[in-house]
Amino acid sequence: MKAIYDIAAPAKLNLFLHITGRRSDGYHLLQSAFMLIDWHDSLHVELRHDGQLSREDLGPVLPADDLTLRAARALQRASGTALGAHIGVLKRIPSEAGMGGGSSDAASCLLALNRLWKLDFDLRQLSAIGLSLGADVPFFLGGRNAWVEGIGESMQPIELPAARFLVVKTPAGLETAKIFASPQLKRDTDTAILLGFAADPYGFGHNDLQPVAQTLCADVGKALEWLAAAGAKGRMTGSGSAVFAPWHQAEHPAAPEGWQVRLCSNLDVHPLAGWAVSQN
Repeated sequence: MKAIYDIAAPAKLNLFLHITGRRSDGYHLLQSAFMLIDWHDSLHVELRHDGQLSREDLGPVLPADDLTLRAARALQRASGTALGAHIGVLKRIPSEAGMGGGSSDAASCLLALNRLWKLDFDLRQLSAIGLSLGADVPFFLGGRNAWVEGIGESMQPIELPAARFLVVKTPAGLETAKIFASPQLKRDTDTAILLGFAADPYGFGHNDLQPVAQTLCADVGKALEWLAAAGAKGRMTGSGSAVFAPWHQAEHPAAPEGWQVRLCSNLDVHPLAGWAVSQN
C-alpha cells in the first residue's frame, strides 16, 4: 500500500455541555453528549520511505505545525517506524467552532497511518497517543456517539435517533482558554443521568459555556437570534463559536454574508470505524 485517499474526518456537536465541578489541578469536570455529523474534512496520505513527514494544504491554509503533523510524529515515536508520509488536508470544518475539526483530523491521521505503515496498533494504543494531542481525539478514534464525563476521558457509547441539524458558523472565533478562565463561568451544574438525557436527547440540558461565550463574542448571540427568527431553538456547540439547532425543513433562509450555514445529518458510526481493532 503506497497511499490512502479520501479519508473522512467528521465534525462533532455537543448536544449539551454541563460543568459540574473543578478539580484541585484546575481541570474542569464536565458532562456532555458528543454526536458525529456529516460535515467533514478529507485527508490523503502517501507513503514516504525517507522517514520524513510533510503536509500539503488542499484548501484553506493551516498552521505550519498542525495536529495532523503532530499526530504523525507521535505515532512515529511510539512505533519506532522508519517510514514517513506526505499528508494532504482538505479543510472544510471551520476552526475555532467547537466542532472538533483539528482533533478529528488527528484521529483520522492516526488511523490512516496505522494502516499505511502496517503497525497494527489497537484502539487502546492509538487512544493513548491521541489523548496526548487533545482531549477530543480519543472520541473520534472510538467511532461512536458518546456520553462523556470526567475531564473528557470517560466515554460511554450511546444510540441517537436520526436527525438533521442546521449548523451556523459566523466569521468570529473563540479561544477555549478564555472561556474556562472566566470568573463568570458556571461550574456547579447538578450532575445529570443518562436516562434523563435519553428521554429528550435533542432538547436536554444546556451549554454552560454559552453565556460566557456570548459576552466574549457578539456573533454567538447574533447566530442564535438568526436561528430563533427562523423558528429554531439553538445552542452553542463546545466552546463555540458555532451554534446549531434541530431542523425539520428541506431548506433554510439566506444567511448574512460571510456566515457558513450547513444542513447536517448525524452519523451512527464514524466512517473509519473498524480501521483499528479494539483492545481485548
